Amino acid sequence: MLKGKHILLGVTGSIAAYKAAHLIRLLVKHGAEVKVIMTPLAKEFISLLTLATLSKSPILVDFFDPENGQWNSHIDLGIWADLYLVAPATANTIAKMAYGIADNLLLTTYLSARCPVMIAPAMDVDMFLHPTTQENIQKLKSSGNIIIEPREGQLASGLEGKGRMEEPEIIVEKIIQHFTAPATLQGLKVLVTAGPTYEPIDPVRFIGNFSSGKMGYAIANELANRGAAVTLISGPVSLKSESANIELVPVTTAQQMYDMALKYFPQCQAAILAAAVADYRPKHAVSQKIKRTDDSLTLELEPNPDIAAELGKRKQNQILVGFALETDNHIDNARKKLQAKNFDFIVLNPANEPHAGFMSDTNRITIIDKHEKVETFATKSKQEVAKDIVDRLEKLLKP
Repeated sequence: MLKGKHILLGVTGSIAAYKAAHLIRLLVKHGAEVKVIMTPLAKEFISLLTLATLSKSPILVDFFDPENGQWNSHIDLGIWADLYLVAPATANTIAKMAYGIADNLLLTTYLSARCPVMIAPAMDVDMFLHPTTQENIQKLKSSGNIIIEPREGQLASGLEGKGRMEEPEIIVEKIIQHFTAPATLQGLKVLVTAGPTYEPIDPVRFIGNFSSGKMGYAIANELANRGAAVTLISGPVSLKSESANIELVPVTTAQQMYDMALKYFPQCQAAILAAAVADYRPKHAVSQKIKRTDDSLTLELEPNPDIAAELGKRKQNQILVGFALETDNHIDNARKKLQAKNFDFIVLNPANEPHAGFMSDTNRITIIDKHEKVETFATKSKQEVAKDIVDRLEKLLKP
């Protein structure tokens, strides 16, 4: 079930480190390729030889191999991994992760990881329940990390309470669930727009916005994971699509995105418009670079074509989903846009809150449907937010 997946396992200095051996064995059994990073203190709890034998890979502890000087690049490790699992995670490591302290290889790799991160705490009950630890865990959650809650039971101290690291079988089950989803949208075609548009002023300057495309790409990946054939019309971003089920259509300007949306929409059962399309463009883009002078420069802008409104007019038994990024009067503005564009539901997210909106790896959304039903979700990673959005779409596509 995990064939071809790269799992990076971080092991910290906890008595629960012995469970790492069982974790590795289960991950390898399910087809995963596993690399292990240990903190220096973790070596006191389980041997490197044991974990290296099970993972079939050298165990990484320091930034370089003292015998041959080979550099262990936290950047390369962060890029390699499809999932970074820190299990067990001590209170000390959790605190450092929450505040960006990078004083060992495990932590520097965490700050470099581009993949989802799962954290399985393991500590005594009083440490786990301490307000500081709980605050640190909430901080990590708000940054999009997935916390695997510890169990209650007898602890190494002899006390009873919450703090036992979750059992390896349950952790691996959660990892499998993370990577696999039922093909509930098999045979359906969905259009997704993502990223910004760039409207040229001259050959080197443009009008744009701060959209990273992360939300739109997360939605496209979630749709593809559920079996849908996805046409992803993307503005200029540094992201890559992750599935063979995704046909990437790169564009730059709003006009190009408009043309491609109209081309592909008729063949689709649904469209999710997550792109941040520029409302205006320079009326006259010049062919040569504008030189700086001491005079002011005036740009005359004209409206771009309205993709959402046009698809709203053209839809025939299709589901149309829009986004509203608002700075004020959030619900009222989203409702107006929902009606004006003929959306089936709209995804509202605030532009002026931490951990939400452009560039962030997390988001906090409210979904409003055409029946005026409003549902607000907690702050989550954009991958988890995508699941909430696709869940709602799936209910409409397959009532």
